[in-house]
Amino acid sequence: MNFTEAPAAFIRAACVPVDGSWHASGTLDEAQAILASHPEVSSSNIHVAAILGDDASVRRFLAADPKAASAPGGPYGWDPLTHLCFSRYARLAPARSEGFLRAAAALLDAGASANTGFYSTDHDRPEFESAIYGAAGVAHHPELTRLLLARGADPNDGETPYHAPETLDDRALHVLVDSGKVSADSLTTMLHRKLDWQHYEGVAWLLDHGADPNRLSHWGRRALAHALGRTSPLRYVRLLLDYRADPALRSADGTLPAALAARMGRADVLDLFAQHGLHPALTGDDAFLAACARGDEAAARVFTAGEPGIIARLQGGDSGLLADFAGAGNTDGVRLLLDLGFDLDSRTSRGGTNADPALHVGVWRGRLETVKLLVARGAPLEATNGGGATPLSLAVRALVEQSDWTPHASPEIVAVLLEAGARVDTVHPFPSGCPAADALLREHGCAG
Repeated sequence: MNFTEAPAAFIRAACVPVDGSWHASGTLDEAQAILASHPEVSSSNIHVAAILGDDASVRRFLAADPKAASAPGGPYGWDPLTHLCFSRYARLAPARSEGFLRAAAALLDAGASANTGFYSTDHDRPEFESAIYGAAGVAHHPELTRLLLARGADPNDGETPYHAPETLDDRALHVLVDSGKVSADSLTTMLHRKLDWQHYEGVAWLLDHGADPNRLSHWGRRALAHALGRTSPLRYVRLLLDYRADPALRSADGTLPAALAARMGRADVLDLFAQHGLHPALTGDDAFLAACARGDEAAARVFTAGEPGIIARLQGGDSGLLADFAGAGNTDGVRLLLDLGFDLDSRTSRGGTNADPALHVGVWRGRLETVKLLVARGAPLEATNGGGATPLSLAVRALVEQSDWTPHASPEIVAVLLEAGARVDTVHPFPSGCPAADALLREHGCAG
């Protein structure tokens, strides 16, 4: 790479990806390697200076040409403030934080728009990626978010309310909400995204700061239904009820939360509604699945006697029913579904899963008793999900990887799968980082 190519290569490496990858992904390794090979790149233009949070260089370029504050440049044609807000350094180099703040203020003082950004083409249609989205939803930088809001940035775009909740560090989200500039619709999006992230403290804070659990989101659901769709643990449902979420309110498609709970095997939710004196009337298929969720075989067989083809019809309409029951950890419900004739070849993509068979879902969510039942009933041990993972590879990952449901201390699940004959050569990576699981894997012939 020669010097004329280096600045553009640095900008591509140092800013968020524009190829459809998650904006909050990647490292600084490539960008740092380019600077090491071509140190002169760091002082080559205002765009690079903004990306590095080098406020002294930004001011020097502005002094030479004040119009540079809004001038497009680099391989993407972005202005300097867009480069600054979508810089990986803003997210990954906290020691530069004050420099970023001073550089952004200098650009804004020189005429840069707080509502600048770029149009992304990696969505179904072009989507505007605003500077405040970069600050609050990618870098999660509270001070930069506050500065942009003070200079007139509008946070109610398609991206900022959606992505700002994607963290356990809610300082930037708090700045957004406390500004008073977030609309009711945006606040609803934030609440639902916090439910997606299974971040209890974040959900509670938003409810305490005006988020309405009964407001329909642009996805057509209220918070109770959204929580159920994301397979949230019971404490989230309890929290929403405490903030007066109404189970009698339907989603845009007419579905009651209780019907969704029944379809997902959530007997715990149905029981919680009853404890609150809430008894939504379920009929037809929903009543049948509620009986299955509660493990009420007598009631369930009344339905199968009345309609012998009900199992085939329900599986044809929703092939993920058994897998969803497994994900709920509803072992009695799974047993009853199998006894009634539901097929083990059930897959779901609900709640962040990836075409996961029932065994995979139970493994990932730490449902030990359900896993034991599925293994005993012949669930295939070498089946792969949409991502190519086997139950055993997921079991090992689940011990150490951070997600909505993990890590969880379930080396017992690894043991169940190994003892049933799962092949250790499918496990990746190894070692897992969990001593108990690693000992089991060595025991079964997997060399670390």
